[in-house]
Amino acid sequence: MSGRTARGSLGIAVAAIAVAPMLGACGSAAHGTTPNPASVPLTSRARIVAAVQQCDKGASAYCATELVVVDPSYTSSVDLMTAERRRLRSSGWALADGDTGDEQAADSPGHKLRLTFATAAGDLEGVDLTWIQRPRSIALALSKTIFARTAALSLMLETGS
Repeated sequence: MSGRTARGSLGIAVAAIAVAPMLGACGSAAHGTTPNPASVPLTSRARIVAAVQQCDKGASAYCATELVVVDPSYTSSVDLMTAERRRLRSSGWALADGDTGDEQAADSPGHKLRLTFATAAGDLEGVDLTWIQRPRSIALALSKTIFARTAALSLMLETGS
């Protein structure tokens, strides 16, 4: 084997070793460790009306489950959000700030999960202003809740804090 071929093979092997942990992290998340929505303590009458699981294999690889949750026992999304914060806190989740002014967040006990949430209107505003991105099906479900005047939240559940 020539010196050029040996060096080329070594470079490919080094690159494969460097990239493997990143791909493995998202690949394993997609095969069993994608966050389970059942892990989130929701208000008593809340139900999930849309869910999308997705992984990002980029430099900051992660897997997340995005949800739209409605609860007919609340008259507004703000009231639902306040109740959800109370429910999370009473279940041992640590409250935190979200990524935008409209979002709030919470870390599960043991910091294995991070939940970012906002009202339907707040999340759609973030999408419209390109502060955040949401899958089309999530954005459409949020829009439908607004037109139906239903108390709704957008949730993004990720592994880690």
